[in-house]
Parts: sequence; structure tokens; C-alpha cells
Amino acid sequence: MKKGLSLIAFLVGIASFAQKPFTSGPLKVSDNHRYLVHQNGNPFFYLGDTAWELFHRLNREEAEKYLKRRADQGFTVIQAVILAEFDGLNIPNSNGDKPLLNNDPTTPNEAYFTHVDYIIDKAAENGLAVGLLPTWGDKVFKDKWGIGPEIFTPQNALIYGRWIGSRYKNRQNIIWILGGDRTPRDGSQDVAVWRAIAEGIEAGVGGANKTLMTFHPQPNSIQDGGSSKWFHEDTWLDFNMHQNGHCRDTPIYDKITVSYNRTPTKPTMDAEPIYEDHPVCFNAKDLGISSAYDVRIYAYLDLFAGAHGHTYGCHDVWQMYSTERESVNGANKNWVMALELPGANQMKFVRRLMESRPLLDRLPDQSLIVENNYGPAERIQATRGKDYAFIYTSVGKPFTVNMGKLSGQSLNVTWLNPRTGEAKEAGTVTNAGQQKFMPPSSGYGQDWVLILDDARKNYPAP
Repeated sequence: MKKGLSLIAFLVGIASFAQKPFTSGPLKVSDNHRYLVHQNGNPFFYLGDTAWELFHRLNREEAEKYLKRRADQGFTVIQAVILAEFDGLNIPNSNGDKPLLNNDPTTPNEAYFTHVDYIIDKAAENGLAVGLLPTWGDKVFKDKWGIGPEIFTPQNALIYGRWIGSRYKNRQNIIWILGGDRTPRDGSQDVAVWRAIAEGIEAGVGGANKTLMTFHPQPNSIQDGGSSKWFHEDTWLDFNMHQNGHCRDTPIYDKITVSYNRTPTKPTMDAEPIYEDHPVCFNAKDLGISSAYDVRIYAYLDLFAGAHGHTYGCHDVWQMYSTERESVNGANKNWVMALELPGANQMKFVRRLMESRPLLDRLPDQSLIVENNYGPAERIQATRGKDYAFIYTSVGKPFTVNMGKLSGQSLNVTWLNPRTGEAKEAGTVTNAGQQKFMPPSSGYGQDWVLILDDARKNYPAP
């Protein structure tokens, strides 16, 4: 623990994420087009959780329990789907209601949407934004997996988008997410459908300046840059999303770099990394189940590569698995128990770190470190502001820093343990030449964050 930081203060810091109601107005993109901010310009750190089946599978009491716990753990965004993946058109929700009459997007079922309203409002009471997906992608394009059925055309998508936008135009805590885990097909109407939904939402809400919207794709190649491949120049797309495919050792940081560097400048993030407790690459027999370490690696590497925020996910939670429900791809923990998996509880350390220093001037900078091109398993990733730097080493390998890129003649040195959130002072260094740093431990699972601060700023421990 950093010198001078008492146990009481440390515990207060852990509990500091108890949320106030979401009343600061709709979110928007920052003036530098790299981050999200509140209406007053204060930074908003997007720490998401995938709860895709939240509206479909949970009753009100269960939903309230879920939202309260995630808010207490420091999450800020809940990603959930209205027309859900698990045969969400034909299997009723917990109240016995289906979302559409006759599976027609132009005839929504009021009873179903009343349940959605309730959960969105409860999220707001807990200070949470909702990353709201109007539909899972299989209702546009079923592909080789997914139940569908395909119900959207550009014509009815426009009507549905306008209706749903109008319904939620006065909810301040909504971030619109299109796509729903699908890659638009070349030469198909898929792109036209998504654009029609976006156009409809903007019309229903009352204009493009009143929405914050993005697109959730399947994994794609590095040069494609996530959602930016199809929609980067569309005015409705406010920020880009990526997905890693639930595998280890995937260089998502390179994909983030592609969308980060595209023009016009837009924020970017990994909205579906490898989930905790998930069969790695869907192959548990040969590759095992993902761990807290797996999810930590992607949180820090993605953010330090330039992402404005990050999404955590848990295989048991996104599908709200319980013994009464069918397991998908090997879920084996009740979702209530899975809320307490170690990776979920370690995400608060990520948020606390990112919010502990000026966020809006932060940028990725691999030129800070000499050993700047290791692969994902041993990656060292650097990011900095004007007077601070964070450097993540995924296996505790030593590294050399090119000094002089931050303000100040002397820099305070702190090591942050991503497993426990403990911060340890390690003296000061001169801000000139090259300095080599040795993490407190090394090896598999021994990741660390080096924090360098202009000594004059007296920044506190994160």
C-alpha cells in the first residue's frame, strides 16, 4: 500500500464506487474525439459488463440484484439486448411476454417493453448507463449459428428504430449499440438495415446530437479495425467497437490502433474481450477455461493501446445461467455466484487507475519503452498523459523507459498490483536518459502496472 495511505482510506477507496443516480444528462463524445464525457465535460469511464440476456431472462427482483452488485463493483455500463439471442422472439420473458406481435418489428408488445423500461430505470437509479442493443444480430442475419429468425428489412428497421428511439428519448442513461455480434455481408442488405435502424433511432430521439451510438461486430482482421470497417464515416457512429473472439494471445491492441488512427477521429474500445470462466476459443477440452488473469490482460493492454473504455464479461453472467436454464457452451456457475468471480472484482482497480489521473489528455505511446513489440503473452504496453505514464507488463518482465516525455525533472515511481489493487511506492527517478525498471515479481499471472508521475503534482495512489 502506498506510503501514507491508511487501511481505512484504502477501504473507503474500494467502496467509493457506490453510485449516485444517473442524472447528469446524456453522455457525449469529448471535444478531442477520444473519450466520452458527461454534459458538463467531466470524463466518463466506460467500464462495461455484458448482460446480454438481462431483459429476457431475469425478473425484476433478479435484475435489481444484478444491477446493484455491478454498480457496487464499479461498473458504469451494462450491455443488454432487447430482442435477445436465446430465441428471444419466441420464448417469453420472465413475465410471459414476447417482444413483438407476430414477430413483426413494426408491432412491438407494450407489456414486454414495460419490463425493459423498468430495468433501464433501475440501472439509472444505480448510476449505470445501459448499452442498449435494439436487437441481436441474428434477427438481421442468422449466419451458421443463432436462432433468428431474420425479420428485418431496411423498411421495417426504420420504423422499429424510430419507435424505439421515441420511446427512450427521455432516458439519459442510454448508449445505443447496433450490430449484435454480426458481420455485415458484402452485397447484402445488412448494412442498409443497420443504417436504417440508426436513422430511425436518431429521428425518434429528435436528432443525431441527442444520441450516442456505436456498433458491436464479430471479430475481424487487424486491418479492418472493428466496426470502423463498415461505418467509420457514418455520422451516426460516435465510437468504434471491437471483439476478440474469446481467445488468448490475440493482438487486439493492434486492431485498436487501426481504428484509433482513422479519420475522422473517433473513440474506440474492445466491447467483447475474452470472458471470465469461458471455454478458451470455445475449446475447453484442449485450452481450458479462462481466468481472471486472462481478462485482466486485455483490460490493461486494450486501454493502454488507446481505448477510451473497456468491457468485462463473464460466461455464466451474460446468459444469466442457472440450473433452471439451459447451459450454453459449458456455463457451470449460477449467475449470482459468478458475479463474485475474481476478475469481476478486479475491474474496479482498472477504473480506479484510469480515473486517478487526467483522463482526457491520455494517449497511447509505445515509444516510451524500448521493449515495445513483444507478442500478447509477454506484452508491455504504455500510455501517458502530459505529466504521468502507465506501463503494463503482462508477465512482470523488466523494461527500459525512454525518459523526458513527461513534464518535471523528477518522477515518482509506484507499482500497482492489478490482482489486489495495492499500490507500492518505489522512490523517484530523474526524468532524463533511459531508466530500467524491475517489477516486484515475474512469471505467468504476475502482471504489474508501473506508474510514473511528475513529482510536483503529488498525485495520490490510485
